[in-house]
Amino acid sequence: MQESPIEHSNQVMGGTVVFRGTRVPLQALMDYLEAGDRLDDFLRDYPTVTRAQTIAALELAREALQRNARAS
Repeated sequence: MQESPIEHSNQVMGGTVVFRGTRVPLQALMDYLEAGDRLDDFLRDYPTVTRAQTIAALELAREALQRNARAS
């Protein structure tokens, strides 16, 4: 099984969900996308996060939304 691209720990930013191995909150990516910014803009501004991590995190979010929609 592949390691999750995100993690949360009380020792890292008080338990905020971050990209694994960084202190970059997942919410930062969501804020960029909500504002209409491109993924490349986010990656330029947060060089410790990889493109693969962002794509994997977005796929996790999509899967969670699909599971939630099926459960409703």
